[in-house]
Amino acid sequence: MYTSIGRVRSAKFVGKDLAEFYMRKKSPQKAEIYLQGALKNYLAEGWALPITHTRKQLAECQKHLGQIENYLQTSSLLASDRHLTEEERKHFCQEILNFASGQADSPGHKVVLPMHSFAHLRDLRFTPSNAVIHVGGVLSVEITVCSQMPVPVHMEQIAISVHFSIEKNSYRKTAEWLTKHKTSNGIINFPVETSPFPVSQNSLPALELYEMFERSPSDNSLNTTGIICKNVHMLLRRQESSAALDTPSGVALEDGAQVLKCGGVTLEPGANAITFRTQAKEPGTYTLRQLSASAGPVCFVLPHLYPLAQYDVYSQEPQLHVEPLADSLLAGIPQKVKFTVTTGHYTVKNGDSLQLSNVEAMLILCHAENRAVIYSNTREKASEASLRVQSSDKVTSISLPATPAYHMIEFELEVLSLPSAPATGGESNMLGMTEAQRKHKDTQKAGHCMATMDHKVSIECPWSIYSTVIALTFSVPFRTTHAVLSAGTRKYIQVCVQNLSELDFHLSDGDLVDTGDSTDLQLLPLNTKSQQHICSQQSVFFVWELTWTREPPPSLRGQFSVGFHPASEERLSISLKPYTYEFQVENFFTLYNVQAAISPPAGTDLCRTGSLCALEVSITRLSDLLEVDKDEALTESDEYFSTKLMYEVVDNSSNWAVCGKSSGVISMPVVAQATHRVHMEVMPLFAGYLPLPDVRLFKYLPHHSAHSSQLDADSWIENDSLSVDKHVDDQPDSSSIKSRGSVHSAASSEHKGLPMPRLQALPPGQVFNSSTGMQILVIPSKDDHVLEVSVT
Repeated sequence: MYTSIGRVRSAKFVGKDLAEFYMRKKSPQKAEIYLQGALKNYLAEGWALPITHTRKQLAECQKHLGQIENYLQTSSLLASDRHLTEEERKHFCQEILNFASGQADSPGHKVVLPMHSFAHLRDLRFTPSNAVIHVGGVLSVEITVCSQMPVPVHMEQIAISVHFSIEKNSYRKTAEWLTKHKTSNGIINFPVETSPFPVSQNSLPALELYEMFERSPSDNSLNTTGIICKNVHMLLRRQESSAALDTPSGVALEDGAQVLKCGGVTLEPGANAITFRTQAKEPGTYTLRQLSASAGPVCFVLPHLYPLAQYDVYSQEPQLHVEPLADSLLAGIPQKVKFTVTTGHYTVKNGDSLQLSNVEAMLILCHAENRAVIYSNTREKASEASLRVQSSDKVTSISLPATPAYHMIEFELEVLSLPSAPATGGESNMLGMTEAQRKHKDTQKAGHCMATMDHKVSIECPWSIYSTVIALTFSVPFRTTHAVLSAGTRKYIQVCVQNLSELDFHLSDGDLVDTGDSTDLQLLPLNTKSQQHICSQQSVFFVWELTWTREPPPSLRGQFSVGFHPASEERLSISLKPYTYEFQVENFFTLYNVQAAISPPAGTDLCRTGSLCALEVSITRLSDLLEVDKDEALTESDEYFSTKLMYEVVDNSSNWAVCGKSSGVISMPVVAQATHRVHMEVMPLFAGYLPLPDVRLFKYLPHHSAHSSQLDADSWIENDSLSVDKHVDDQPDSSSIKSRGSVHSAASSEHKGLPMPRLQALPPGQVFNSSTGMQILVIPSKDDHVLEVSVT
């Protein structure tokens, strides 16, 4: 009747009374179904004490029916139930132990029970902590199991089943990759087991209680009062579909090939630490899947471990790694390089060695005190051994100490790169550069970076038939430039050495030699100190005067060399080649002297702004005919040779206004002390000490010259009005000279029928301007200006 009218809870209570009735009648088979129904209802509503009482009745029923597995499962739940007395809990625990010991001698079907009522897994710890080991390495897994039994329980075996997997395309993971992708603490915490009740009273909605009053309709007197619950339908809902936890859960025991075992363990009440050890045999990923504890035929199983617990096993190939100890290697200084040999699966035997091919520009320095340190795979120092290094003309042999697999050998060697600067062919042309120097040429010019040199060394290792090629990059600590200085006909070579490194150096014995074929050229050093200190990012200058006995040579091929060592160290004990810098200077001797002079207007002592002043330009030939003069511009007459020059007066500072002709072509005799003077007028635009305008000289080559180079933009005449000096016999038309902004080539002009002469700039050393740096005083003019001001 209760079931038909929907009062299921009342029906369950009647069923429990019927179960007690059938148990007194010795009919447990009829009582079981009513006890299961009542227990299911209590579990759904979360009534702890009725659950414990009903389970005790159910255990008695299952024992009479001979349901061993169900009885043992219910007994484990009661043995861990804190609502029972200690004696009652021990009784049910002893029931499990008696069954396990009674069936030990006659193995048969195993009774598999869920572990949540027996014990729970609290945490797991890997050693090593990153859970990464190599093939053949030993891994330790320590678990903490909290026993919920009231007495110590001896377990024959506690095991963890392991699932092995190989990921596609990554079955040979390296230790570096695994270390980056694994956690480092090695501890995995598991959540506490949930309550055995599917629905806890704490998770139900709050009671909505209201007062209820009933009054008499005649006199409105209070007859009854009470409390009603308006949400009883939510608190007492039917939960027929929820399964009771006392029924067999269908837990299956995995029988895998990979199992971690620990035998003869006694679980004390509370926390127990259990350690498993395993030796890896195959690379891959190992996942811990299932925890089981066995006592005779009884096996408590935790079917799944969550969060996921895994460890990785790798197989590593032998490796060689070479790196400098400093941030950058400097050429010319012995510096240490660290060699690291990771043996991997290879065992280094006595007699194994590294064979390094010698590089001509790099030396490997051998010392008797070289030693190697052997580390385990976990960076623990295992041993230390002496290192024997032998060097010949072509090969340097490094004997390795005997080392087991999956260890590391570390040792340091000193290397030395012979210093040299990039060879140059002139002020702006660099020749003979290596590939690395060419790569850094633009960067060096822009940011004063150190030029680099790459030395590739081939190393033959005993574990491979192939050679390993490493590249060591050395930075040249110095940046060197040269310049040709003139003082009339006297010539000087200046070499500037700039320290681009972070170290301070001592420079000594700076020397410059001519490596060319000239026999009468002499270099006289003007440096007073034999040793100079150069700080970081500072420069030092070396100067030599050039003298020759007969005709000056057409070029100078110079080689500068200087010894150096760090200021913080004493002079190196080994014999080193000095730092060298090679360069070549063409046509460095002076052919012409240019002098400019400005005189004030007649009748005045000083130049005034806005007044025309006389400018006289004197161009003097300083030597007779030389080999360098023999070109297309040279013409021969009855008395002497002559060449055509073009002059140009330019004031880039806009202090002067050149009035009239500012450029022209002259025929210059190629005779010593031959002088040509040009007169023109200039007007000062500002008052003060003004520098004189610049005077430029060009070689004027005829249009049929085959050897003249194409002129750049700076070499063309930049003047709109060009006239030719009156002393020149063959005056070219002014239209034949490039004017400002013209971009037409000689070919395009010849295409129009106009022969186009060419201009060739004289090298800087061939023209000496003796008026460079001179200034002239200009005073303001005395003109009065009338300013009308209207005030309203």
